[in-house]
Amino acid sequence: MLCGDQDPVFTREEIMKYTEPKLGYSKESPGFLRFVNVLVEMTGSERKAFLQFTTGCSSLPPGGLANLHPRLTVVRKIDAGDGSFPSVNTCVHYLKLPDYSSEEVLRERLLAATNEKGFHLN
Repeated sequence: MLCGDQDPVFTREEIMKYTEPKLGYSKESPGFLRFVNVLVEMTGSERKAFLQFTTGCSSLPPGGLANLHPRLTVVRKIDAGDGSFPSVNTCVHYLKLPDYSSEEVLRERLLAATNEKGFHLN
């Protein structure tokens, strides 16, 4: 049986290489770099919840982020601030992330969104 990574690990290098910041974010954007820092610091269960939220699956394919297709894309959520939550288009792995003022706010809002158990497709 072929299985993906059941306890996904993201390194800073992998995130920078295999994640595509677009539409308001670049690899050098402070908001995108805060996002990378938050991902790197996540626990295993937080990473699984993040993947479930962004891709519809709680694990990575064999080979990790390098083999996630389509690539995880992070765009700046327009007209959204610290009081807003991120949103996603799971089918295309598209994360709409407000440009939060700090890593603490980003982490709090991202984890709140990933732990929401509303409409759930697997």
